[in-house]
Amino acid sequence: MEPFVRVKGIVAPLDRPNVDTDQVIPAQFLKRIERTGFGPFLFYHWRSLPDGKPNPSFELNHPGYKGASILATGRNFGCGSSREHAVWALTDYGFRAIIAPSFAEIFHKNCLENGLVPVLVPEDLVAQIIAMAKTIAGYQLTVDLERCHVYDDLGLSAPFVVHADRETHEFRRHCLLNGLDEIGLTLQQEDKILEYERRRGIA
Repeated sequence: MEPFVRVKGIVAPLDRPNVDTDQVIPAQFLKRIERTGFGPFLFYHWRSLPDGKPNPSFELNHPGYKGASILATGRNFGCGSSREHAVWALTDYGFRAIIAPSFAEIFHKNCLENGLVPVLVPEDLVAQIIAMAKTIAGYQLTVDLERCHVYDDLGLSAPFVVHADRETHEFRRHCLLNGLDEIGLTLQQEDKILEYERRRGIA
């Protein structure tokens, strides 16, 4: 998992609540066995017209949001099915962080385990960020996980958490900062595992 310390990037606004994972990555694209290659199909039914051409009214198709690495969106993002592919599609597209007032529980967990930082801030702040992204060309934010602050060059600065529970926040923050997924966490105990295997005659 790629470590996340601090990212400054263009903000793409998706001013919609209850965005479900079937919209994030539709079911017909779940046949791949790799974690890569899902980016082109992110929000496919919203990004594309029936003839397959880009939908000019969809936010991510706007040229001003090209190369965006931060997504600002409404409450309960990632509801619906538990497909981990939704996070893979977002990261494959280029997003490193998602700013929202709340996330669906399983999607939130999938973010934390795949290095996509869920930035939890109050709903009024998300609305402010979305409004600025809509009106200021190339609007950028910095998501600083070391200080747990999100800020821009125009005076906005606010704290955030990656999990509402403080203890879980600190653990997940540590994992994200150091690029530790479940395998990485396990390998930190490699010496103890090898010693156990030696004692049991496994190794």
